[in-house]
Amino acid sequence: MADKFEEDMRAKKDILQKCQNDRGLNSCYKCEEIFNCTTRKSYVDAVYNSMSKGKTEGGFEF
Repeated sequence: MADKFEEDMRAKKDILQKCQNDRGLNSCYKCEEIFNCTTRKSYVDAVYNSMSKGKTEGGFEF
């Protein structure tokens, strides 16, 4: 069963993939907005939160 962090990560992944598809890309690395992209940053943050379960001290659960 997915927790709230995993659900948020999946939602952010869907948004990120839609952005890539809309731009005709299969990776953010090919996008000129990569360093200023709030969509990508939001997804990366969601992945980190999913791994750390929201703890700011680190320590990931796999």
